[in-house]
Amino acid sequence: MHWGGESHSTRKRSPLTFLSPFCLSTPRSFSLASVLGLLTWIRDWFQKADKNKDGRMNFKEVQRLLKMMNVDMNEDHAMRLFQAADKSESGTLEGEEFVLFYKALTQREEVLSLFQDFSEDGKKLTLLELVDFLQQEQLEGEGTEELAMELIDKYEPSETGKRARHVLSADGFLMYLCSPEGSIFNPRHRALWQDMSQPLCHYFISSSHNTYLIEDQIRGQSSIEGYIRALKRGCRCLEVDCWDGPNGEPLVYHGHTFTSKIPFREVVSTLGKYAFQASDYPVILSLENHCSVEQQDVLAQQLKSILGEQLLTATTDGRIPTQLPSPEVKPQARPRWASLPRPKECCGTLLPSGDTERVSALQKDRESLAQALSDCVIYCKSVSFQGFQEARAHSRPSEISSFSEAKARKLIRESGNEFVRHNAWQLSRIYPSGMRTDSSNYNPQEMWNAGCQIVALNFQTAGTEMDLNDGLFSQNGRCGYVLKPPFMRHEGTPFNPRGPCPCVQVISGQQLPKVANSKDEAVIDPLVRVEIHGVPADQAHQETKYIENNGFNPRWDETLRFQLRMPELALVRFVVEDYDKTSRNDFPGLLGVSRCPGARHPRGARRASRCGGSAGPAGSGRPRGTGSSRTAPAAGSRPARGR
Repeated sequence: MHWGGESHSTRKRSPLTFLSPFCLSTPRSFSLASVLGLLTWIRDWFQKADKNKDGRMNFKEVQRLLKMMNVDMNEDHAMRLFQAADKSESGTLEGEEFVLFYKALTQREEVLSLFQDFSEDGKKLTLLELVDFLQQEQLEGEGTEELAMELIDKYEPSETGKRARHVLSADGFLMYLCSPEGSIFNPRHRALWQDMSQPLCHYFISSSHNTYLIEDQIRGQSSIEGYIRALKRGCRCLEVDCWDGPNGEPLVYHGHTFTSKIPFREVVSTLGKYAFQASDYPVILSLENHCSVEQQDVLAQQLKSILGEQLLTATTDGRIPTQLPSPEVKPQARPRWASLPRPKECCGTLLPSGDTERVSALQKDRESLAQALSDCVIYCKSVSFQGFQEARAHSRPSEISSFSEAKARKLIRESGNEFVRHNAWQLSRIYPSGMRTDSSNYNPQEMWNAGCQIVALNFQTAGTEMDLNDGLFSQNGRCGYVLKPPFMRHEGTPFNPRGPCPCVQVISGQQLPKVANSKDEAVIDPLVRVEIHGVPADQAHQETKYIENNGFNPRWDETLRFQLRMPELALVRFVVEDYDKTSRNDFPGLLGVSRCPGARHPRGARRASRCGGSAGPAGSGRPRGTGSSRTAPAAGSRPARGR
C-alpha cells in the first residue's frame, strides 16, 4: 500500500487502493466527483511531502506536509497524532495509516460538541434525536421526521444504521453538515420558487454590459465567449454594439477603440445555442446600433433567420403593447427580445449604454432606423428620460429608459422615492461610466435599492460588485429573474422600519486556501469579515480576531451582531482575509454571498463554502475551504452553523 516509490510487498497496488476504508465511509449518494477529488488531493499532498519517494512518510516529512497544508501545529501534538496513526510502530506512515492521520487532523471538535449536545450516548443520533436537532437547532418546520429519515438514508455510511436502526453516526452528521442541505443558502431557493407571473418591471434582471468584451474597454478582446459565460451564469440581458463591416456583414465591437471585432452573425448564432441552457426565461437583447440603414436590414435578416421562432415578434394579445408581459411570456418557442428606441431619438443607437452620450455627441449625422429592424422589437423600446412627471404622463410601461451610473446616483440622491415609484411600472437600465475603461464596476446595490431592474455590469471583472450580483441571482433557480419586495412593486404596501437583529456566530473554518503566490512554508493568519450590503442604514461590516498561523482548521467562536431596517434588500457577504499588521490584508477567498429575504430560519447550524471572487471554483484537486457560522434571531437566508 503506497504512493510512489517501492512497496514492501511485491504485489503492485493502485495509488488509490489504500484508501478503500475511507471510501467505505462515504455514502453512495455522495458525489463521486467530490470523493475522487478529495482522494486525489490527499494523494497529491502525500507525494509532495514524500521527499525520498519511498511511499512512506517519516515525522520530518509529516511536519513539512503540515506547513504545506497551511497548518502551524505544536510539535508535541503533531507527534501524538503521528504515533497514534502509526499502527505498525515503524516510525513511518503509509497507506491506511496516513488516512488515520488525515482523519485525526481533520476531526472537528466543534461539530462533535454539537453532535453530543443532542446524542444521549455521544456515538449516534437516533431518529428522534435527529428530529430534535432539526427542530431546535435548524428550526425546520413541518415534515421534520420525513426529512430526518431522508438525511439518514442519504448520508449515513453504515448500512446497519441506515436500514435497521434509523440512526445517524458522527461521520454521517458531518457529511450532512457538509452537504447542500447543510449550506447557509436555503436549498429550497435553489429551485424556482417565486411568482413569475408579474410584469417584467417587478423583477431584478441579471444584466451584462458590453457582453462581447472579455477584457478592458479600450484594447480588450471581443469574443463570443463573453456571451457564453454570461448566459451560463444566468444573465438575461445582453448587450451588442453593432457597426458596419466589410462585404455588407455587420460587426460587433466597442466603437472608436482598439478592441477586436466579431461578426454579428456569430453573436446571434451563439445566442441561439446557449440562451436557454441555464434558464428558460426570456433574454433581452440590447442592441446599440451604429450601422447604416443597409446593414440594419442585414441585422434584422440575421436575427429572424437565425433565431426564427425564438424571437418574439408579436405582443401576447396581438395588440399594441400597453403593459409589460411577465417572464412567463411564451411565443411558439422560448422568447428572446431586442430593445430599440424610437427612430427620431436614436442618433444611430438602439439602446443607449456605455459610451452612448459620448458617441451621440460625436455623431452629427442622424441616420434613420430601418423599418425591418424596428419591426423586430415589440417590448422594451428605449425612450429618452425627460423627468418623472413627463414619464408618468406620456411614457408607456412597455418602454425603457437608460441611465449612466452618475445620472442614476443623481436621481437617487435628489428624487429617490420618485425613482422607486417610477421603477414600479417602467423598466430602467443602468450602465457603467464611460470612464471605466478598465472594465471595473459600480456598486449594483445602490441601484437595486431604488428598484432599478436592469443593472448592467462588466461580467468579466471579478470583485465585490460581481459577488453581490452572483449572490442576488443565486436564488430562484438561478433563472436570472428575482422578484422585487412588495413595497417596490405596489404603492401603499406596509413597511416596518424596525427590522430584525441578526447575530452571526462565526465558529470555525477548514482547509482555507493560501494567498496566491505564497511560499510553501507560509501559513495564513485568517480572520472572517461579515458584510451587510443593503440600504445605506443597513450597510455594515464586522470582523473576527485573526487566528495566528492556522489556515487548516482555525476556530474563532465569535458573535457578530447587526441591525437591519430593510432585510428584503440586504445581502450578506462572508470574506476570509489573511491578517497583515504592516499592510492591507491579503484575500485568500470568499466564502459566499446570500440574500436576507426576511426573518425566516432565525437560528441554525450551517456551512458557508468557498466560492466566487479570487478564490475561484473548486476543481483543482483541492477541497473547498469552508467556514462554520451560526445565526440567531436573524434575517438570514438560511441559518448558519456547521462546517
